[in-house]
Amino acid sequence: MFQHVLRRLTTGPPAIRRVVRYASSSQSGTSSFVSTRHFTHVKDAGEPPFDTSVLEVLVCPLSKKPLRYEVKTNELINEELGIAYPIIDGIPNMIPQDARLIQKDTDPPADPTQ
Repeated sequence: MFQHVLRRLTTGPPAIRRVVRYASSSQSGTSSFVSTRHFTHVKDAGEPPFDTSVLEVLVCPLSKKPLRYEVKTNELINEELGIAYPIIDGIPNMIPQDARLIQKDTDPPADPTQ
């Protein structure tokens, strides 16, 4: 009995099914399904938020410098190299090949003496 239940849990989609069996002799051996509900179409409300406390231990894998969290783009920014690491489902993707190059501010600072 338990093997059948375990096989259904591991192979089939998650579902709730109620089976009603009648004990009377006229309907012996028959069963009818009362309700079936599948949860395969249920989606999460949104992306899980990024926990900013991990910024204390996370560094850029290339330069070993601290990173800055950009809320607007949901990325970790390395200002020195101009690289943005994406955060997917609340998990930072720290693979350099998956990082995006961002434009650094290349304008020289205005000289106040001129």
